[in-house]
Amino acid sequence: MAFIVKQFMPSIESQLLERGSEMECGDVTAAYFLVEAAFDQIYGPEERAAIACRVPTPVPLITPQNYQASSEIWPGVEMIFSGWGLIPMDAAFFRRFPKLKVIFYGAGTVKALIPDDFWERDIRLTNAAAANAVPVSEFTLSQILFALKHGPQQAFFIRKHGECPPYYFPPGAFRTTVGLLSLGMIGRLVAERLRQFDVNVVAYDPFIPPQEAAKLNVKLLSLEEVFTVSDVVSCHTPVLKETEKMIRGRHFESMKPGATFINTARGVIVDEQEMIGVLQKRPDIFAVLDVTEPLPPVKGSPLYTLDNVMLTPHIAGSLGRECRRMGKLMVEELDRFLAGKPLRYEINEERFRTMA
Repeated sequence: MAFIVKQFMPSIESQLLERGSEMECGDVTAAYFLVEAAFDQIYGPEERAAIACRVPTPVPLITPQNYQASSEIWPGVEMIFSGWGLIPMDAAFFRRFPKLKVIFYGAGTVKALIPDDFWERDIRLTNAAAANAVPVSEFTLSQILFALKHGPQQAFFIRKHGECPPYYFPPGAFRTTVGLLSLGMIGRLVAERLRQFDVNVVAYDPFIPPQEAAKLNVKLLSLEEVFTVSDVVSCHTPVLKETEKMIRGRHFESMKPGATFINTARGVIVDEQEMIGVLQKRPDIFAVLDVTEPLPPVKGSPLYTLDNVMLTPHIAGSLGRECRRMGKLMVEELDRFLAGKPLRYEINEERFRTMA
């Protein structure tokens, strides 16, 4: 399960003396463009030092606020280090960064930022989705194991009734079935982490070849079958036109008694009103929702009060010091760029069309 972690965990401190002084920066300059809070979270002192010894960053931190408040042009900036807060890139953006060559996006999805004509420009793009996948997979694993014990249900019962629930038999983590929706970066890492447990893993992903799923010890099924056979279903589906409201009420209706649905992807993947209708009719099934549509749910939504729903405020992804992992990954991508090597997590148009 460490196959992704090992890709971006080498010590940056140990590389600074060994490699930093050897790199020729020339006239290449870089800028940071993100909200100030994210700047401090993603690019800590170690990451900033690593970047500074490789390329100069003479431009003060650019935030959405000071970007919108001025019309300054940055003709010398060839690299942008970013994260949460980068604005959608329109024609004016590219005019203000006329020599931009590469964007290091130290966060996850870039879907809302990239215009259709981006791919016609000679600008490279990489992101830290692989680093962000680590805490999402950790959170997901924790919720899968908790759900197999019916932990949320029992905790809710105790809080509501002031006593322990009558003893009963939850599914448990032995020869039970966990269903994964999509085997992208996060889904694969969850599958890897589940290898150490005595559970069967099935998945729905029409894009992955059966031989790849077999390497993950995962059995491919249809979407309907995953919901029917699983004790826990965990959603990791990217947002595409084809996946909006992909999960319908009938899928929840088909779930086994006592089964749990976990969503750490995006709320728009689920037809929320149909899901709520089934949850109201079937108090035996449970939903752990780290994302909703909208996020947070609208005021007065039944999701706040249903006894078989646990809401968390979009905490599966990188938080706190976990964000530094994304900054370190961008430093590693910078090293590859300066060395003329392929970027490990580069996003091209083909990948962009199917990624989260």
